[in-house]
Amino acid sequence: MTANVGGIDRVLRIVAGLVLIALAFTQVVGMWGYIVGGIVMATGVFRFCGAYTLLGINTCAIKPAEQEHTP
Repeated sequence: MTANVGGIDRVLRIVAGLVLIALAFTQVVGMWGYIVGGIVMATGVFRFCGAYTLLGINTCAIKPAEQEHTP
């Protein structure tokens, strides 16, 4: 998997995921908050979004060749 989620996008996804999970935990939203929040947060943590791949979007500043050499 090549990273396609970068800086600000990544932080926003993690925060949005945590907010959705918190809203589901406090029963403001339904069970879908856990599911969608988990998916959104995971895309931020793993820096990969399948929808971005399908749409040809890449917000990551690191080029694919540089990603292979990073530990």
